[in-house]
Amino acid sequence: MNNKSAAAEAVLFTPDELTLLGDTQFFRAKARIMTRMKAVLEGVYESLQRELAGATLLAPAGFNPKSHQFVKGEHLEDFPYQYLDYFKHFQGEEKFTFRTLLWWGHHIVFALILQGGHLAQYKKNLMNRYGDVADQGLALCLGSTPWEWKRGEGYTMELTWERKNELMALLDRRSFVKLARFVPFDDPIVREGWVPELGRATLRQLLPVVTV
Repeated sequence: MNNKSAAAEAVLFTPDELTLLGDTQFFRAKARIMTRMKAVLEGVYESLQRELAGATLLAPAGFNPKSHQFVKGEHLEDFPYQYLDYFKHFQGEEKFTFRTLLWWGHHIVFALILQGGHLAQYKKNLMNRYGDVADQGLALCLGSTPWEWKRGEGYTMELTWERKNELMALLDRRSFVKLARFVPFDDPIVREGWVPELGRATLRQLLPVVTV
C-alpha cells in the first residue's frame, strides 16, 4: 500500500468528536437520565390508570383495557427515546392508543392515536365536543404516518376555535387521527416533576373523543 492510498483511507475525527470519545462521564450521565425517564413513564402509567378508572371507552373489538407497554430505543432519527403505550390496542390497521413519548433532544409528547374501527365516530366526537379540546394547547398532527413526532409548521395544527372549519376539512381526508400535546424539556412542569399529572390532564381533555 503506497502512502497516497493510505492517506486516502485515513479516518479522521473532528476535535469535538475526539472530546466526546474521551469523555468518561457522558454515558454514565446518559444511563442515569434513561433510568429517570423510565421512572417518569411509570409515574405517567399510574396517573393514567387513575384517570381511566370508570371511563367507558369507545374501543375496538378485542380491546384489553389492561394492555400496555414500555419501550426504549436509541434511533428515533438518531436520538434515544422511551415511550409508554397505555391504553394500547394494535391489530392489523386498527390503532387505538395513548402514547407518552420522551424523545431525547426534542420534547415530551402525549398523543392519542386512532385508526380504523370507530374512526368515523371519533371524528364526529371531536367536532361535536370541540369545546372540550379547543384552546387547550393540543394539536392535530399532520404527518402522513402516525409515527411522525415533530411539531411546527407542516407537522401540526393547533386546535383553536379559529381553526375549527379548517380542522373539519382536514379530518375528512385523513385515514387516521393523531391529537397531541408537546412539552419542551425546559418547561417548568418537567423541571418540577409534574409530568405524570400533565399526562393525566391531557388524557382527561382528550377522553371526550373516545368515550361514548
